Amino acid sequence: MNEIMADSLFTKIINRQIPADIVYEDDDVLAFNDISPQAPVHILIVPKKQVETINDFQDDDAELIGKIVLAAKRIAKEKGLSDNGYRLIFNTNADAGQTVFHVHCHLIGGRMLNWPPG
Repeated sequence: MNEIMADSLFTKIINRQIPADIVYEDDDVLAFNDISPQAPVHILIVPKKQVETINDFQDDDAELIGKIVLAAKRIAKEKGLSDNGYRLIFNTNADAGQTVFHVHCHLIGGRMLNWPPG
């Protein structure tokens, strides 16, 4: 990770410099509704630590990665998605569709999700 990188859009949301519809927060993770939802439920779950891509995670980030997934599980249950299903997506770099370079997990559900996704 570049030590001098500017704050990402998501860091600005975490710091409350940009508004967002926040649905979950703890000491390490923030989750908010996507502004361009692709399903009835589309929530972004971000670590408060700014990490550009999955490639930039280090071994000592294992607990943080787990916290992102466990937050997604908790939110999915609260949104009534647990029984019918939901999808967690991490896009890494431009060819995968990553447009904000701060790791984020998309939690999508509330409708039938096709496979393959794209």
